Amino acid sequence: MLVTQRRPRNLDWLHAGPLLFGDWGTSRLYVLGLAFYYTAHASVAYLAAMSAVMIVVAWAYTVVCRCFPDGGGVYTAARQINGPLSVIGATLLVGGYIVTVAISVVEAFHYFGAAVGHGWGLFALCAMVIILLGAVNWFGARSAGRLALIIATASLLVSLVIAAACAPYLKEGVRTISLHSSQPAWDRWVSFVAIVLALSGVESVANMTGLMKEPVVRTSRRTIWPVLTEVVLLNLVFGVALTGLPALAATTTPDALTHGATPPPEVVAYRDTAMKVLAQATLGQTLGHIAAVVFGLLLLSAANTAIMAKVSVLYSLAHDRELPPRIGALNYSGVPAVALVIACVLPMVVLAVERDVARLAELYAIGVCGAVTINVLCCAINRALPIGRRERAALATTGAVMLAVSLTILATKWHAAVFAGGLVAVVLGVRAALRATQVPEEEALPVPARGWLAELEAPQPPIDASKPRIMLAARGRYQAEFAVDLATKRDATLFAMYVRTLRLMDVAPGTVPSVRDDPQAIEALGTIAVLARSRGVRFVPIYVCSDTIAEEILDYTVTFGCDTLILGKTRRRLLARRLSGDVVAEVAEHLPDSVQMILREGHPIAPGPSVPPGA
Repeated sequence: MLVTQRRPRNLDWLHAGPLLFGDWGTSRLYVLGLAFYYTAHASVAYLAAMSAVMIVVAWAYTVVCRCFPDGGGVYTAARQINGPLSVIGATLLVGGYIVTVAISVVEAFHYFGAAVGHGWGLFALCAMVIILLGAVNWFGARSAGRLALIIATASLLVSLVIAAACAPYLKEGVRTISLHSSQPAWDRWVSFVAIVLALSGVESVANMTGLMKEPVVRTSRRTIWPVLTEVVLLNLVFGVALTGLPALAATTTPDALTHGATPPPEVVAYRDTAMKVLAQATLGQTLGHIAAVVFGLLLLSAANTAIMAKVSVLYSLAHDRELPPRIGALNYSGVPAVALVIACVLPMVVLAVERDVARLAELYAIGVCGAVTINVLCCAINRALPIGRRERAALATTGAVMLAVSLTILATKWHAAVFAGGLVAVVLGVRAALRATQVPEEEALPVPARGWLAELEAPQPPIDASKPRIMLAARGRYQAEFAVDLATKRDATLFAMYVRTLRLMDVAPGTVPSVRDDPQAIEALGTIAVLARSRGVRFVPIYVCSDTIAEEILDYTVTFGCDTLILGKTRRRLLARRLSGDVVAEVAEHLPDSVQMILREGHPIAPGPSVPPGA
């Protein structure tokens, strides 16, 4: 009997909401300033129009989440239509994440008040932060997720305080609203497209569904609508208040037209850090600086999330052989190491070329809009999905609008077109080269009778409820020999766990490893099976894919009624244990008193004393 388990669905809407806000809500930290920079006192009208688009797109993603409850965004939706299209969609999403990291770390230092301009000093600071985030994620640090929730909550509270303090500026802001009705329709459309990056983050909710508690359709709706309500309402409040500030009330012509590519420092201040300007104007300098630090931390948290989201996309592409499989190889902590390196290097390459927020925003927009466009349109045309006629028509209309936005960006922003086109060309080129050099797979041979997998799948005698039970949660031949020897002496049933750590956001269903695709797990569990059968020991192998190792060990030990748990001492350094958690310490803290824990080094069985007295 081979017991297997997929990743647990433990993400409810109370936790998914802050995660979505940490991505979606971050956009206001630069969108508000860019809106006024490009449209002056018409910015409120443009923000209102963008809010309408956000509402429609949010509704579309409730349909996406309903159709793909096992995880997946644009890559999954497009893959059901066309393979190369799914790669293009995933690549555009990667491009969006690349610029998310770049613009987030740049803006974080702007909010922190680092006086380094836009030169190489800023690049050095950003590069050091990205490298630090990569180093932390190398160990699959679970504490980073909890910290992100704390920062997102603090940012939400600070935003609510600023919104209340903005009241004195709202009346003047409403009075100064202008619609720029004299502008040609094309110019107004281009101005609207310039702030479309307010949609950033919406794709992330589709990537969470594989972890959401069921029913996913309800959890996803409860995740999306509260966050959307906060983002839309506060964006409008802050947009009105920004136009009512004394320093901006007299601005009649958009500063993007007045100053061109070299705006003065006071313009750069509100364009790049609008929420900091509002906080200082409403709360004073001291509290304003504190608020700015909170927003800066939120931006760094968003950069960290984007790095891991990018790793997840690369992992999915490598898993499906769209990129070299080596990119998806997991390290000890369950993180694709090569993909993580790529995810950290690419934003630094972008920052080496461009560090201006307005230019980065244009690169950002094409990735976000391209991914959303492909996702929504693929859902609209996929007749296999459970979507009603009216819903399908609404999705098609939404996708058409997003397609128009994407094409406008490509037509008016040549560097965004070069960035997106170059990235897609590289990935498709690697994909084509990989397919050209692949050797056709031969027909699979039957698994040998004495192979590892055959041993695992071989029938076992029924478990005798009256016999003792031992759980082995350690790897290695010597640990297996010790456990089998102990089970033989006690006439016990031996359970053995192999926990495959996988610390990724879900991107596409089916990318979570199974025991058949995990040769290390097959060999480890198969070794125990061979040793157990040679000694006549009843054996139950267990394969689990999870990022909560200690919880899984405790759960299975108690569930199967084991009276003894064998663990191996970790060989990882102190830093790695601090970042990703000390499994032994966590298990020891919560293990029931009725279960004896044996902690062993990975050495050959020693005589006598290695077996506890009375065992």
